[in-house]
Amino acid sequence: MSSRRVVVIGGGVMGSSAAWRLAARGDRVTLLERFPAGHDQGSSHGTSRIFRLAYTDPFYVDLAVRSLPLWRLLEQETGRQVLTLTGAVDHGPAATTEALYEALTAAGRPVERLAPEEVAERWPGLRADTGAVFHPEAGRLHADDAVAAFQQAARAHGAEVRHGVRVTGLSVHGDAEVRVVTDTEEELRADAVVVAVGGWAPGMLGGGTTPLVGGVPALRVTQEQPAHFPAADPLAWPSYIHHPGAALPMNGLTADGVYGLGSTDGVKAGFHGVGPVVDPDRRDRTPDTAVLRELAAYAERWLPGVDHTAPEAVTCLYTTTPDHDFVIDRQGPVTVLGGFSGHGFKFASVVGELAAALVRGEPGPSRFALGRPRPTSH
Repeated sequence: MSSRRVVVIGGGVMGSSAAWRLAARGDRVTLLERFPAGHDQGSSHGTSRIFRLAYTDPFYVDLAVRSLPLWRLLEQETGRQVLTLTGAVDHGPAATTEALYEALTAAGRPVERLAPEEVAERWPGLRADTGAVFHPEAGRLHADDAVAAFQQAARAHGAEVRHGVRVTGLSVHGDAEVRVVTDTEEELRADAVVVAVGGWAPGMLGGGTTPLVGGVPALRVTQEQPAHFPAADPLAWPSYIHHPGAALPMNGLTADGVYGLGSTDGVKAGFHGVGPVVDPDRRDRTPDTAVLRELAAYAERWLPGVDHTAPEAVTCLYTTTPDHDFVIDRQGPVTVLGGFSGHGFKFASVVGELAAALVRGEPGPSRFALGRPRPTSH
């Protein structure tokens, strides 16, 4: 197929990865990002995200496995290290940890069962609940560096990357033309567009009486609040997930799990999916003191290797679908990437590859299709 003109809207991790893989295939790519380089307004900023293969669902295990060599390819092309494998500890109800063990074993990936006392012996700063598994093909991604690396690699393949450009209009003309209008009234015409705007997706894709594309699931945009805790050697920590069970509800706050990992900012800990619904343009970014107290109480009990009295709160956006599956699909000349928050960052390298394939008319995973029936609520 000949080279195509493609505009990618959104310079977070997904849009930047898509720009890389599209440009690597020879397409003429323009990436538009409304905020300055290195901004902290969306879902892709900061020093750390978890990389892991451990899912109970074989579909996601396979997707994570596919992402690993693409992360390494990105590092080779840019000379930047963005992925550090430290291993990961998953702990919680035995039924969950056993399902993780079986899924990783079935995929042929290394994994071992651990008793809570074995976790404490190996990582004195971490306590485990009931059962645990450890898998070495996990660790941390440096979020800011990953976004910068994707954009560096995209440029190296000929993409134009433009920051500080807000898209104010997007229209489809037939099956092979899109027009993108910016805040300077510039109009770009392209053969295809990739929309990867995170928390701004509901407004861009579904506003008005005639949506840009049909079948977009309900996207819930929330402000989440992890925190970093001081620790003696945070970069030596594994990533960890405490899966929900009887031990997790704390003073009325019930989380869909607790996640964390070491980073240059300390040991990160966060409740999964407890934040309020927000407008991404109007959120105040003020930390929730009640959530911060609960995180400190959690750290006191389960993370003895950190200083639980000195958390540093950060806020970020989550954009989730009702079933927490992603949206990666094409309708006409529009490819949509959305609903990644909470567990999507690790897949960014392969999501870019999937987006590039969709733009060129290749099929995508039916699991992520527009219009697929989904629950109506979380």
